[in-house]
Amino acid sequence: MATLFSHILVLATLVCGLVWAFDHFVLLPKRQAALATAEANSGAPLDENTRTGLLREGVIAENCHGVFPVLFGVLIFRSFIFEPFQIPSGSMMPTLLVGDFLLVEKYAYGIKDPVWRNTLVETGKPDRGDIVVFKYPKDERIDYIKRVVGLPGDRIVYRNKSLYVQPKCEQGQTPCPELKEISRVEVNQGEFNQGAIALTRLREEIGEVTHDLLINPSRREPVGYYYQQDGSRVGEWIVPEGKYFAMGDNRDNSTDSRFWGFVDESQLVGRANVIWMSFEFERGADSILPSWVPTGVRLDRIGGLE
Repeated sequence: MATLFSHILVLATLVCGLVWAFDHFVLLPKRQAALATAEANSGAPLDENTRTGLLREGVIAENCHGVFPVLFGVLIFRSFIFEPFQIPSGSMMPTLLVGDFLLVEKYAYGIKDPVWRNTLVETGKPDRGDIVVFKYPKDERIDYIKRVVGLPGDRIVYRNKSLYVQPKCEQGQTPCPELKEISRVEVNQGEFNQGAIALTRLREEIGEVTHDLLINPSRREPVGYYYQQDGSRVGEWIVPEGKYFAMGDNRDNSTDSRFWGFVDESQLVGRANVIWMSFEFERGADSILPSWVPTGVRLDRIGGLE
């Protein structure tokens, strides 16, 4: 849907711009010439109403003239600066909740054209721990949001619901980094639930980021569904160059790189860095209002992200 909107926005801006330009550079001179001829024939300047009528744009050109600057401004802002994003699922709980509205920093990982998504200007790369929005590798019409846990060249191991990272060994680096478990401590249990099961909330440190995650202690690891990389054991991955390994903070309720592989650089949309609004949607089935109507506002969630 986001990709379709981008294409429609580009097309609408282009059409309005061409209509306005054609009127301004082709039709306006003809109207001005007609006005000059009318004044020459009358032998005196025409009154203001007549002059305005002769120079007036057509209805379509007039509308495009008014709308084009707005469309152009929205296109620039949304394509290159910030794009709004709504959290549709609980895969990033407890960091992000359903009903959170985010601003995604589009220029964080390169300035890209809004149609073909080719990088025009390099501006940076994801860091370990970044919350990123990207095109779902299996269907790029869909936007996903996850946390980057593996950078190009990293070795990632997820076993017994614990995350291990071995950073890439750079050329000439001795000794090479070792595989280490990402440290975490328990915060509480039962603050969040999945049905009747109390989830465990943990605090994890990855890269320069400290964040919370959820584990379902009753759910077995679905290793049979994990993405099997050639030459690696089940539950282990070596991140290829130009790609990233992303996981949801709700570890047992997230379809992420463990299941479908890696995120390519070209699929990165931007970095999520602020919640600008958060709505509750807790309407019961017996409500006369539709489910998309909010039941409350979570003002305490507005602000920057970890």
